[in-house]
Amino acid sequence: IIDVGSGCGFPGLAIAIALPGAKLTLVEAINKKQEVLKLIASELDLSSRVSVRHERVELTGQNSNFRGMFDIAMARAVSQDSVVAEYLVPLIKAQGEAILFKGKFTLEDKERLKNTLHKLKAKVKTISSIQLPFNRGDRHQIRITPIDKCPNKYPRAIGIPRKKPLN
Repeated sequence: IIDVGSGCGFPGLAIAIALPGAKLTLVEAINKKQEVLKLIASELDLSSRVSVRHERVELTGQNSNFRGMFDIAMARAVSQDSVVAEYLVPLIKAQGEAILFKGKFTLEDKERLKNTLHKLKAKVKTISSIQLPFNRGDRHQIRITPIDKCPNKYPRAIGIPRKKPLN
């Protein structure tokens, strides 16, 4: 499992705790955050199963040691869904899944994501949603699967996916 933009370790560290057989890679571009993630993983005795990478995900996605190597690639609160899909899809195996966690997800968002996924050679597998207690809003989980090998040009160079989303 790879967690992109791990920040404070959610959901990556929580999954490592909940699934003691899972191996996780946490990718965090901000040095201070990745240092804290390493410290937490060490303090929780997870270092043998949790590795922390301090780099931009665009580089991870172009690295042959990581590209197409994960059963699950996920991100929460990283960027708009089309950008996150470009980050995640190159990382998953042929039978893997990319999971996007998102708050509001409209029909317009769905159509934009569909256009992006066409370029990435992937498709939406499922979309599930829950209503948070006390009317605190909806949360969506979008599961994406590859339909073919993701073109080698994705993810594009650092900063380009955010500046020029594929949709």
